[in-house]
Amino acid sequence: MARLDVGLIGAGGIARAHLPAWTALGARVTILSTDGHAEQLAAQYAASGVTAVHSLTELLDRCTVVDVCTPTFTHRDLALDAIAAGKHVVCEKPLALTAAEAQEMTDAARAAGVLLFPAHVVRYFPAYAALAAHVARGELGAPAVLRFTRSGCFPVWAPWFSDPALSGGILVDQMIHDFDFARLLAGEVVRVHARLRGKQEPGAVAGDVATGTAVLTHASGAVSHVLGVWGLPDLPFRTTFRVAGPGGILEHDSTDRPGFRVLAQGSRPLGEGIPRSPMTESPYLTELRDFATAVAGGPAPRVSARDGVEAVRVAQAAAESARTGEPVELKVTEEAGL
Repeated sequence: MARLDVGLIGAGGIARAHLPAWTALGARVTILSTDGHAEQLAAQYAASGVTAVHSLTELLDRCTVVDVCTPTFTHRDLALDAIAAGKHVVCEKPLALTAAEAQEMTDAARAAGVLLFPAHVVRYFPAYAALAAHVARGELGAPAVLRFTRSGCFPVWAPWFSDPALSGGILVDQMIHDFDFARLLAGEVVRVHARLRGKQEPGAVAGDVATGTAVLTHASGAVSHVLGVWGLPDLPFRTTFRVAGPGGILEHDSTDRPGFRVLAQGSRPLGEGIPRSPMTESPYLTELRDFATAVAGGPAPRVSARDGVEAVRVAQAAAESARTGEPVELKVTEEAGL
């Protein structure tokens, strides 16, 4: 695989999960961040040739791939700038705050002939990857009832998380992982009914709690139940799933065994919402290797731009349902993605 020249935008928790993966892949990485942490982060990886720059123009001049690891409300503009410059793009989840914006990014990538890769890392966590493989092989039969939970402490280390106008709130920012996985296993979602409780406005502090619940009806007739929790500071990160079909049940609880964990650097909290994985290899490395292989001419990655758009569409519908108290009907689209 030819060396990649990667422009990493952001220096927060996800950027610190991606950076060691890029260096393990032999990439030359340039970092840009507006929070003053790019130089500090680059210095920690100076031996791997990581450097920091101070403008998007400088970053685009030095890279062939852009990795957007910034707050959600910035994704669209940064990705479109990178695509316009002819760069392949990795974009953290969710692709954008709305399905329309995510589709705009996808259309731009297709027109430019570059790859837009939604970084849905849960698909690369081993228990979830094993679940997907079992379902794909037909070992459960058609999934009928799916249950997912995802809980952790309220992400107060970055104030934008608690502002739905900037993050989409818990339904869009956190629960999108499980919406994506439910769609992967049971097919397109045609109806969403969701509820919210707790803090869902700017200004969250330690001790605030937000919970989201959503029921997804799939075109196949399957039903998915999704629970998300942003909880108290001592709430450990935990995910579970239970998927039932005519051939049996598969279930998992992430607290059953310890594993890989990303640690924050500097003054930021340990973990910073990055879940553990029972892998010796970082799932972020597995994810970015999949993307890098595709960029080098290999098979398409397991997550497409359309997957990213549809996950946002479901999450956006959940947020609308929670706002109105009414279910939201969705039309199945056939739009292909890059």
